[in-house]
Amino acid sequence: MGNTFGDLFRITTFGESHGGGVGVVIDGCPPRLEISAEEIQAELDRRRPGQSKITTPRKESDRCEILSGVFEGKTLGTPISILVRNENTRPQDYSEMVTAYRPSHADATYDAKYGLRNYQGGGRSSARETIGRVAAGAIAKKILHQVTGTEIIGYVKRIQDLEGSVDPSTVTLEQVESNIVRCPDPIAAEQMIDRVEAIRDQGDSVGGVVECVARGVKVGLGSPVFDKLEADLAKGVMSLPASKGFEIGSGFAGTLLTGSEHNDEFYTDEAGILRTRTNRSGGTQGGISNGENIIIRVAFKPTATIRKAQNTVTNTGEATVLEARGRHDPCVLPRAVPMVEAMVALVLCDHLLRHHGQCELF
Repeated sequence: MGNTFGDLFRITTFGESHGGGVGVVIDGCPPRLEISAEEIQAELDRRRPGQSKITTPRKESDRCEILSGVFEGKTLGTPISILVRNENTRPQDYSEMVTAYRPSHADATYDAKYGLRNYQGGGRSSARETIGRVAAGAIAKKILHQVTGTEIIGYVKRIQDLEGSVDPSTVTLEQVESNIVRCPDPIAAEQMIDRVEAIRDQGDSVGGVVECVARGVKVGLGSPVFDKLEADLAKGVMSLPASKGFEIGSGFAGTLLTGSEHNDEFYTDEAGILRTRTNRSGGTQGGISNGENIIIRVAFKPTATIRKAQNTVTNTGEATVLEARGRHDPCVLPRAVPMVEAMVALVLCDHLLRHHGQCELF
């Protein structure tokens, strides 16, 4: 019912924003992988609320508990379940949303589909659901790094019209984490922080673009026709809350070029490996990874729940004005970075297992 993602490396997330907790069940993880709660926690700490002045002030430690699937520090090959308990809920902040629909939020569509909804924080439509994805992504990242040396790094590329200058081939995690907006360009980062603070003080929100690079990806991941690697990457990141657009490689800018300008010419490097001189394809050709860096971009809309007064209607169709309370991000981009990384890792890990099962038996 839409809560499960992946084929061989499969996750199912559970829980709601203001319920007892949220988490994930991971099925298909290979046995004997060394993993600890501390490694998973490091990724969750990058996603958690209240980490800076430009994120939601909701205070949650987001401490993970591994309930099954790991014994003496190693995966068993059985389902891994991870739980994060909700601590700092304030359901009273959502009393106005009992009847009033938030513009551009999931309130109206959830009511239309299910006939009822959890209005406290948005329930399953809340970004708090992504805790399970990030926890599972931490395991997927470790598998990819250990088996193929793959490194996945996401960063804020743009907020509104402010764009950072970042080289995907050399950017480091330390550069990304050097400031609270997670833009590796320090000059652009300061401008972005100022912009988000100004918008927050107005009771409004802003959106932008997260770029993510996967380096050292194994050649051959992805399957024709419906399971192309970029198609699964698009589905993965577009399932994230507030995502509104996806690009890989040259993306929409590639439409401005001719074929001769856009094509990535082949050559053989000094080690005898087939390479491309450019990477406008973004690391895939024909839906299959070609060994070059996979580079994607994800557009995120401004946060829907804002303090500014907005015209809306109630669930009985009456016109009203909504001024939302609660604790919400004025910009989702800084906390979206580990979410995008997690979804990229989950897709690549799933395709790695699928490739191994089909193509490396003989």
